[in-house]
Amino acid sequence: MHKLFKYLFFSATAVELTRNIFDWDFEHYSKPLIVLFLFLYFITANSKKDTAFWLVAISLVFSWLGDSFLMYQELDATYFILGLVSFLIAHVLYAISYFKLRWAEAENPLLPTQKLRHSITLVLAGVALVAILSPNLGDMRLPVTVYAAVLVFMAISALLRYGYTPIKSFGLVFGGAIFFMISDSLLAINKFMESFAYSGFWVMLTYSIAQYLIIEGVIRHQRQG
Repeated sequence: MHKLFKYLFFSATAVELTRNIFDWDFEHYSKPLIVLFLFLYFITANSKKDTAFWLVAISLVFSWLGDSFLMYQELDATYFILGLVSFLIAHVLYAISYFKLRWAEAENPLLPTQKLRHSITLVLAGVALVAILSPNLGDMRLPVTVYAAVLVFMAISALLRYGYTPIKSFGLVFGGAIFFMISDSLLAINKFMESFAYSGFWVMLTYSIAQYLIIEGVIRHQRQG
């Protein structure tokens, strides 16, 4: 059954990406299906229903809420705030789950200097984005800054799993975190700086990749951990 939901996720993603390219107007039907099918894939592919499982499952629920709210942001700015808060909660829950999706004993973990160097790189990426956006943020400066900080924290939490999980699980989850940073950066640039061609396509492509990589990485850890 879980393979069916995986194929449905890929199909829904393809439909939404195609819709963005041709600017077809059925976002309210196609976009919510992406995370819905990924959620169903996750809960049917994973038989280990521990705390980490529920944290990730709830993260997907808040991601789905975030997607839903953002579809209405042009009607009222409140929907953008609700979407921002939903994804902020999703990132916090993802980060907490990463600390639980770890072995008790490490196998060749990162050295402290490596952890510091890579973490600083992620922090600088987040700071650079906020700095670039800052002149255009206005009253949204504080919420966007907080969101960027949480997003970076989520990525660092994924980084710190190195050596505490199968290498494939680490690579998938950390890759997903990086794609999330890219996706949210593209969305923010398009909203607060200057819209660019096929922005919806690129935001949804990187977002769908991010969510899928994270979920696939979690499933691999649960199966091998």
